[in-house]
Parts: sequence; structure tokens; C-alpha cells
Amino acid sequence: MRSVERNIIAPQPQSLAGKTIVISGGSRGIGLAIALKAAAAGANIALLSKTDTPHPNLEGTIHTAVEQINAAGGQGLAVVGDVRQDADVQRLITAAVERFGGIDIVINNASAINLAKTDAVDMKRYDLMMDINVRGAFLLSKTALPQLRASAHPHILTLSPPLNLEPRWAGAHLAYTMSKYGMSMTTLGLAEELREDGVGVNSLWPATLIDTAAIRNLPGGSTMIAGARDASIVADAAVAILSSDPRTCSGNFFTDEQVLKLAGVEDLSSYALDSSQELVPDIFL
Repeated sequence: MRSVERNIIAPQPQSLAGKTIVISGGSRGIGLAIALKAAAAGANIALLSKTDTPHPNLEGTIHTAVEQINAAGGQGLAVVGDVRQDADVQRLITAAVERFGGIDIVINNASAINLAKTDAVDMKRYDLMMDINVRGAFLLSKTALPQLRASAHPHILTLSPPLNLEPRWAGAHLAYTMSKYGMSMTTLGLAEELREDGVGVNSLWPATLIDTAAIRNLPGGSTMIAGARDASIVADAAVAILSSDPRTCSGNFFTDEQVLKLAGVEDLSSYALDSSQELVPDIFL
């Protein structure tokens, strides 16, 4: 892995103006936060999500997300589909190219989570995590490669943890750990494979818990959220990475804290939901 100190400079979000970003998921949570931050910089955002109609327990759909993207200053495109399906991913790429003329950035955001021990993991849930997390990240990246190679500012950013291979994470939730490390292996491999093509390939992971519906819906999630940060910290870090030169910023497994500090942001207190609560470190770190 390359040293990151010289790869992240002060964020230059204006470099994203007119760039086209495709995101798996993105109708809510961290994906939407990144989309809105990039849209505010003038980016085009094409979302692939199954959330065509309102969910009884979750806020937002792909259509409301596009409305927010447009209001933030970008141009949004909704492609209803499943990142596990080859044809749906190809429709996303085709639609983005037809609408915006090309693709510059891929964000592998869609992810399924289940923190159960091995005995308790239903194999359908196991397959879901592997298909969305590992296969989905590989498939979206692979399908977009011709467009990325033609871009002057190509990036792939995957929301997955550092490949530290710490045994305790495998012991805590083996199935989920394998799926997230599988996403990180995609970063590791593509960064090396695409180095000569000038495509920047990186992973980004929160240093602390982030306030998302996925965390709130976990057992004890409402209590855990008290020590969480707002999703805007991940969005700001993502924009800093995606604003960097892809030829020199590649092959890194960043945390949001690390990126922002390298970009010159010292005070992260504004991101905390409750400044009186101790922040809860995220898993895998």
C-alpha cells in the first residue's frame, strides 16, 4: 500500500463539478449523504436501488433521494434495480452514459449486515450478504471499467474496512466479516490491476459508529446511536478522496477521521450527535 500522507490534499470539491458518479444503494443513510455532498459540488449522481416505494420502517425512496440531489445542486438519475443482478447493473451503466455522457466515479455503498454468530446465521442471509457486499461491489466495478478507463478523473470508492485480518472480528461475526473483507479484497486487487490505467481505487470506513437506519434497527441500536456521529463525516471524507488525483491516491484503506485530518480538518466535534457522550468505535478497527 502506498503512503497516504501525500495522497490527500485539501478537499477540492469543485473538481467534481460535471463528473458522473454511480452509486449502489444511496436512497438513504451514508450513501445518500455522500450523494448530496457530491451533488452540492455539481456532480451528476446515478443511483441504483430497489427502494422504489416507501418502506414502512425506513425513510426515503430512490425517487425522494433524486429530488434531494437535484435540490442540492446536482443532477440525479434513479435506476430501480438490484446490485446482485447483472442486467440491472448494466442498465445503471447504460442509463448513466446515455444521460450524462460517461462515468467518472463508482461508489460501492450497498451492503447487507447481520452480526449473528455462525450457528445463528440463516444461509439465505449469508447468501444475501455475499451477493450484495462481495459480488455487488465486484460486479458494479467490473461493469463500469470501460467508462472509467475513458475518464480523466476515474475513482472507485468502496465502503469497506481495512484488511487488518484481526481474528476477533472473524470470531465475533464470521459471515459478515467475510463479506466485508471480500469488498476490501476488491479494493486491494483493483488498485493494483488498474494502477497503470490511472484509476484511483480506495476503501473508506467510519472510525466511529454512524447514525444510520441499519444501526438503529440492530438490537440495542437506539442506545448505541448516542455515541455515534452524523453521516456527514463519511460524506466529507468521501468527497476529499474523490477530489484527489486518482493517479496518486489509490490502494488505501482510509478511515473518515484519517482522511479529514490529512485534509487539514482538526476539529471533528461538530459531527457528534451528542457531544456529552463518549464516541463508540466502529467494528473492524
